[in-house]
Amino acid sequence: MSKEKPLASLSLDLDNQWSYMKTHGDAGWEAFPSYLDIVVPRVLKLLDRRNLKITFFVVGQDAALEQNRAALQSIADAGHEVGNHSFHHEPWLHLYSPEQIAEELGAAEEAIAAATGARPTGFRGPGFSFSPDVLAELARRDYDYDASTFPTFLGPIARLYYFFTSSLSREEMADRKQLFGKFSEGFRSLKPYVWREFSRPLIEIPVTTMPIFKLPIHVSYLLYLGQYSPALAAFYFRLALTLCRVMRVEPSILLHPLDFLGCDDVSELSFFPAMGLPAARKLAIAERAIDQLAASYEIITMEQHAAAIRRRLGVREEREASSPRIPATV
Repeated sequence: MSKEKPLASLSLDLDNQWSYMKTHGDAGWEAFPSYLDIVVPRVLKLLDRRNLKITFFVVGQDAALEQNRAALQSIADAGHEVGNHSFHHEPWLHLYSPEQIAEELGAAEEAIAAATGARPTGFRGPGFSFSPDVLAELARRDYDYDASTFPTFLGPIARLYYFFTSSLSREEMADRKQLFGKFSEGFRSLKPYVWREFSRPLIEIPVTTMPIFKLPIHVSYLLYLGQYSPALAAFYFRLALTLCRVMRVEPSILLHPLDFLGCDDVSELSFFPAMGLPAARKLAIAERAIDQLAASYEIITMEQHAAAIRRRLGVREEREASSPRIPATV
């Protein structure tokens, strides 16, 4: 076995308080309440102590608000990659028309570039929402990769729990009927692959789930286990990483802001699993998971992971001179 560590990408979907409230159907989200000034410095400090660079998928609406500019700029200033997480953060993005998708992605690009000075080349759909029209628009806009697939059979169960804790109307539930993905998503590949049917080959980097069993392994699930037993959470993640090594899966591990926020930070989001824990306990579990990952893998950004996959699969990396990057405004 090579002494070099295999690769693993690490990313954080920077969903804000208002976006969770909006998806959950809670009143007051229109005021765009934010916790970015709390969570971003906390995460950056944790990563800086470990000399890690990761990818932050930013919501365009947050980037468009002056109150969030300093926090978002600090991400780019620290050398982290900035990705596109849509503008309005609506998990029913797959229901959009091609014209709406172009406007959504373009508006997010423009706002993110203005706030951070970096133009995204990677995308993850809100609630793992994507469609052939979304992928086609990403290719048209010259993106390097998509990271919206979530290969697990448990999406419908997570969705039912989410609906049970919400006050959504029947119509709102219909919009969110594919939140967290369909049962059939569990049959998708865990290994990266290429969408070749569009104007430019697009790398797909799935959110990694446990090989064979397709159980979620991102840190939010570890925290759910950790509220009962931190040792169980650590064992579960160690088992997942071992299976990744055996099955030759390069993990792409997902983080969320609530992995670093506790009930002592944001009481309004108590409906989320593990939000009854104080921030210190959640941070200890999240840090242990990141350290477990770093012990076995070289942690890189999604952009770096996509580049390595392109080289490995023999996909051209350079952008065609005849297909310049589309301006952010549409």
